Amino acid sequence: MTSASAINTAANAGSAAVREGFRFDEAALARWMETHVAGYRGPLTVEQFKGGQSNPTYKLTTPGGAYVLRRKPPGQLVQGAHAVDREARVLSALERADFPVAHVHGLCTDDSVIGSWFYVMELVEGRIVWDATFPDVQREQRAAHFDAMNAAIARLHTIDYAAIGLSDYGKPGNYFARQISRWSRQYLEDQDAGRDPGMDALIAWLPTAIPAGDETSIVHGDFRCDNMIFHPTEPRILAVLDWELSTLGHPLADFGYHAMMYRMPPDIVAGLGGADLGALGIPSEADYLAAYAERTGRGNFADYGFCIAFNFFRLAAIFHGIKGRVIRGTAASAHARERANNFPRLVSLAMEAMHECR
Repeated sequence: MTSASAINTAANAGSAAVREGFRFDEAALARWMETHVAGYRGPLTVEQFKGGQSNPTYKLTTPGGAYVLRRKPPGQLVQGAHAVDREARVLSALERADFPVAHVHGLCTDDSVIGSWFYVMELVEGRIVWDATFPDVQREQRAAHFDAMNAAIARLHTIDYAAIGLSDYGKPGNYFARQISRWSRQYLEDQDAGRDPGMDALIAWLPTAIPAGDETSIVHGDFRCDNMIFHPTEPRILAVLDWELSTLGHPLADFGYHAMMYRMPPDIVAGLGGADLGALGIPSEADYLAAYAERTGRGNFADYGFCIAFNFFRLAAIFHGIKGRVIRGTAASAHARERANNFPRLVSLAMEAMHECR
C-alpha cells in the first residue's frame, strides 16, 4: 500500500466513538428499532463511521448482529438536501431489481426520535477500496475487480426504472443541458472566486457539443471504487453505497464520471492518473470503455470525450464554489483549501478532453 493510500484508508476506514455534535438519544433509537426492525434485540452500541459522508453514518452493534444508520445532519439544512428518504427509496427499489445494495430495514421520518430523519439498513461485510490502483489486490485479480465495477454500472444503466417504481425519481430528458446550465450559473455568480479562461471556454463549448438524442436511466452520481463493498476475497461487488446524489439522468454522464478515474490525479479523488496500468494489471481506458459499450449494446461510444470533458467541468465548478467559500472564510478547513487549490488542474483536464473532441 502506498503512503498516500495508507493515509486515506486510516482517515476513512472503520468506525470510532460518535463525534461531538453528532450524538443522539440512543435509547430512543433502540425503542424505535424494537418496533420497526424485524429480529432486533438489544443492547445497542453506537459508533460513527470515519468517512466524510455528508449524511452522518453510524454503525449499530447488537449481540445478534450489526446495522448501519444514515441520518440527516443536525441543524438547519438546505431544502431538498440530505434526502435520506430518497436514499432509502432507491435502495429498496434496486434490491427488488436484484442490484447489489444493502437491505433497508426501516425509514423514520419523525424528527422526535433522534432529532432528524434516518434509515437503518443491513451492514454488509466486505472490503472498501480507497485507492483506485487496488494496491491490496494481487495483480492477476485487478482486472476482474475492474470488470466487476464495469458490470455493475452497466447493469444499473439498463434497469427499467419505471418498472421498479422510480418513474418520478428525477426529471427525465435534457440532463446534460440542465447540468451545464446549473454549474455554469454557479460559476458565473461566484465573483469572489474569480473567472478562469479555461472555464469560460468550456461554458461556451459544452452546450454546442451535447450528444444527439437523449437517454434516461437511474444514475448513481458518485460511482467510484470507494463507494462500493467488495466481497472479502472475491472480485465481486456485494453492495454499492452512497446513493445521495442518485437521480434519473443520462447514463453516459454517469459512466463518464466513473471512467474519469483513468485521468484523475490520485491526490484529488481516487484516480489512476499517471499510473502504469500494464504493470498493475488494470485494463486500459479504451478496453474499459469497450466493455461498457458492449454490455449496454452501444457499439461505438463516439461521445465519450464529451462526457469526460463535462464531468471534469462539473467537478471544477464544484471546486470553484469551494474556492469562493474559502475566500469568504466560510470553509476554512485545510481540506477545503486543498480542493480550492486543485481547481486549475481540473479545468486543465476538462480542456484536454475538449480538445480531443475537437
